[in-house]
Amino acid sequence: MQDGISMELIYLAIPLSCLAGALLAGLFGWKIGRIGAHSVTIMGVAVAFALSAFVVLPDVLAGNHFNGPVYTWGVSAGIPLEVGFLIDPLTALMMVVVTFVSLCVHIYTIGYMHDDPGYQRFFSYIALFTFAMLMLVMSNNFLQLFFGWEAVGLMSYLLIGFWYTRDSATYAQLKAFLVNRVGDLGFLLGIAAVYMTFNTLDYAAVFAIAPQMAAKTIQVLPGVDWSLMTLIGILLFIGAMGKSAQVPLHVWLPDSMEGPTPISALIHAATMVTAGVFMVARMSPLYELSETALSVILVIGAITALSMAFVGMVQNDIKRVVAYSTLSQLGYMMVALGASAYSVGIFHLMTHAFFKALLFLAAGSVIIALHHEQDLRKMGGLKRRMPITFVTTWIGSLALAGIPPFAGFFSKDMIIEAVHESSLPGSGFAYFAVLTGVFVTAFYTFRMLFLTYYGKPRMDEHTLKHVEESPWVVTIPLILLAIPSLLAGFLFLDPVVFGGFFAESIKVLPAHDVVRQIGEHYAGIGPFIAHGLQSAPFLLAVAGIVTAWFMYVRLPHLPGRVREKAGAIYTLLLRKYFVDEFNEFVFAGGARAIGRLFWKIGDVKLIDGLAVNGTARMIGWVSGVIRRIQSGYVYHYAFAMILGLFLLITFFLHR
Repeated sequence: MQDGISMELIYLAIPLSCLAGALLAGLFGWKIGRIGAHSVTIMGVAVAFALSAFVVLPDVLAGNHFNGPVYTWGVSAGIPLEVGFLIDPLTALMMVVVTFVSLCVHIYTIGYMHDDPGYQRFFSYIALFTFAMLMLVMSNNFLQLFFGWEAVGLMSYLLIGFWYTRDSATYAQLKAFLVNRVGDLGFLLGIAAVYMTFNTLDYAAVFAIAPQMAAKTIQVLPGVDWSLMTLIGILLFIGAMGKSAQVPLHVWLPDSMEGPTPISALIHAATMVTAGVFMVARMSPLYELSETALSVILVIGAITALSMAFVGMVQNDIKRVVAYSTLSQLGYMMVALGASAYSVGIFHLMTHAFFKALLFLAAGSVIIALHHEQDLRKMGGLKRRMPITFVTTWIGSLALAGIPPFAGFFSKDMIIEAVHESSLPGSGFAYFAVLTGVFVTAFYTFRMLFLTYYGKPRMDEHTLKHVEESPWVVTIPLILLAIPSLLAGFLFLDPVVFGGFFAESIKVLPAHDVVRQIGEHYAGIGPFIAHGLQSAPFLLAVAGIVTAWFMYVRLPHLPGRVREKAGAIYTLLLRKYFVDEFNEFVFAGGARAIGRLFWKIGDVKLIDGLAVNGTARMIGWVSGVIRRIQSGYVYHYAFAMILGLFLLITFFLHR
């Protein structure tokens, strides 16, 4: 066991090593060059991963937790404003996942961004993003949580718009920024409500007092009583809806594919988009006190899981297929959290981080080989030309589809079982959504795989002649991510879900403990797989794969006929339910209309017309009157003086 001071220094070293690499690459990239920039950032993230995986995680599993401040930078109204760490099993797991995926992405970036003029700047950004994410997951108070929350939002803005000369990238980064501001407003109001209620921002203090506040109400609107815990839970969840891209605040994530592919893997697989999932799990002591908030999470997650999966079926951009898959899987995680199966939600977060990062990076490998072509309709026949990318894509696809013994099978099946056991309002709809989503997920995943690697090549002759496997800096991260995509579920289902891994990190009331109910019938990995092979999710996944194979390999003319027959439904999915058009017309158009109204009435009529021009007209009128009085005749002035004297004498005599 390490002594307290040395462990505290190790905790500090983990995020600060990433920050140091980011600062060196960002400020001195011009001096140290490309090799220097990627060396210092990779070294920083490698140190963070090594300390997280081989020092912090074993220490935490040995029962040594830490909760306390490491630096106080101010005191306001008696409330200390602190940088503090909470190191427990939930934090340790997130630290390992974040740093491992980040390390793979850093290595991959050497190959992907090889010829980019912003090479050093990119490495600085992704290392700084990793620092921000670590500060978020390691926080022990709401203030630091908010700092990390906003910092990852800022870095995502910079990374999505990294290629700032592209109009589409600029549009995408602004869209991400604005949509996240909507969610962050709710999040900030939730933190304000926590402070107002508990008079502290420290997690431990808030969680200790929370049960006493379970019955407390507040009047948001006069005469209407709201449960205070429900209000806090929903406000905080609005923040999670923005960061974790839940309907209707999901619109930014597909457009964020305008950023370089390593960002898609880093931000949209294991880190930023899972911040909302992590936050809800961390706040389990609060959410357990409000079934209404849990039901909201359950239903929103279910809607996201199914509706976004349907949109993924019709996408032709390889990165957008994976992006809509991410949206759908984030919905699955939220469903698990809403069913109070927090450990299952985090388990799926972990497995999903591995296989989704793998699929994003594999898509990037294909894009490199095809000279940055992303249209699935211009691919095909790549399986022999890119064998490593092909095999790792198969592994990631099988994991995403939920085929045993790949990682996604265990976590996705557990989510479906947990929702089935839940009795919360909305659980019936959620069960239908996640079960139907299994077929749709398998279909769009293997549609992407078959269109990319099977059939006749559909690219031009010049591109086809130069297609080859990506360099080792690209393929090694694929192999590193393929290993946990294959083994993580098999190895970690027992300890993480059923073995009490999270201990006191997560609080679940006995009435909501669906994982315990499932655990009563759990007999080990072997029986779990055997049961899964006979269950509806497995059969639906196989049906989805077979359907994709028939439509895109066996009968390639069939998709065209289906599109013709589908008509309006296909258009609805292709236009993403017209949500972008609605937002553009109602919110953007409404904002512009209000702006025009203020301009015409406020600026033109009130300021220019009344204040500026009106003042000028008034002065002109007064001047005209005064000019008439100033006649130049002495007797006029004498008369005015006599009249003034008369009025003055009258006034004094009256007094």
